[in-house]
Amino acid sequence: MNPLRTVFVKEVRDNLRDRRTLLSALLMGPLFGPILFAFVINISLKQSLSDDSEPLDVPVIGREHAPNLIEFLKSHNINISEAPADRAAAVKAVKTGEHDLVLVIPETFGAQLADTIPAMVEVISDLANTQAQRQSRRAVRALRSYNQQLAAMRLRARGVSPVVLRPLNIDVVDVSTPSGRSALLLGMLSYFFVFALLTGGMNLAIDSTAGERERGSLEPLLCLPVTRDQLIFGKIFAACLFMAVSLGLSLVAFYVMLKFVPLEKLGMTPNFGPGVVAKAFLLFVPFTLLGASLMTLVASFTKSFKEAQTWLSVVLLAPTLPILIVSILMVRPSTELMLIPSLSQHLLLVGLIKNEPVNMLHVLVSVSGTLIIGGMVTLICARLYRREGLLG
Repeated sequence: MNPLRTVFVKEVRDNLRDRRTLLSALLMGPLFGPILFAFVINISLKQSLSDDSEPLDVPVIGREHAPNLIEFLKSHNINISEAPADRAAAVKAVKTGEHDLVLVIPETFGAQLADTIPAMVEVISDLANTQAQRQSRRAVRALRSYNQQLAAMRLRARGVSPVVLRPLNIDVVDVSTPSGRSALLLGMLSYFFVFALLTGGMNLAIDSTAGERERGSLEPLLCLPVTRDQLIFGKIFAACLFMAVSLGLSLVAFYVMLKFVPLEKLGMTPNFGPGVVAKAFLLFVPFTLLGASLMTLVASFTKSFKEAQTWLSVVLLAPTLPILIVSILMVRPSTELMLIPSLSQHLLLVGLIKNEPVNMLHVLVSVSGTLIIGGMVTLICARLYRREGLLG
């Protein structure tokens, strides 16, 4: 164990000396994700919560043809503003971005209403524009509300109750919890944790393999009284250490950032306290062995530092693909899925965020399966380092 410990300490010290690379790996990776997440979520929440509270300016062509409709729109916090001269000018103004939407009321509007004919109202908007899309939805909701009000008045005028148009009384019973609803947003945290974990040890994995071969320091290192198995194991364990540190920093950063995200306004309660942070660290830390050994294995086949960076950028994406696919498909946890590294950690983390009971069998299968696969890749690395062609 002494030679293995010596190699481990040597790799850790070498990585600590490169302060710029270390700061990039342990700060940019773990901190960039939480800051980006909090920034995007805050902007999205601000826009969604302020859409109905802030006045909406809507240019209306032909407002004189529907005075009652105009008053109804004003009562729904919609301001009527100056509009283009005609419909063709309105279409051009929306295409050029001068207006997000324009409401067109034709001259026949009043006559059609009087004859109980569905009256035409046009909402001209560019739905490829997200802001215009939100404003268009708000205007259409107001028009539909006016439409329902007119329909109810017509039925009452004919002695018919508007209730006849509602044969079903649909009551949606929501059994979700505030923590469960927060998992819709926080379920993507697994992606950031895996990414931060891998970036934390990527530079060390490259420098201790392709970097040493490129500098010519690998051959003298192999001449030392250390077996090649001990040499590669020490390098992998050193990368595991920095990956674990990066993972811990990312977890703590997200714990702090979530305090500045007002999810409570959407009826969500983020269950991501210190206890969940500690459990998440224990769930993800076995993945460090697989990540370090896989990166070391890929970097061992490269001839230069730049080539290793190119290949390992692909390795960074591979473990996150199952998380993205399952997030879209909303797959429920099962014992079989716990055998898939990164995916099993993601499913268990979502359960923790939802405050669901922890399935110890799933935890055991996830941890043991990830460690076994990581151990197998580590043995492959050791076998690779026994080749004489390693020096290139």
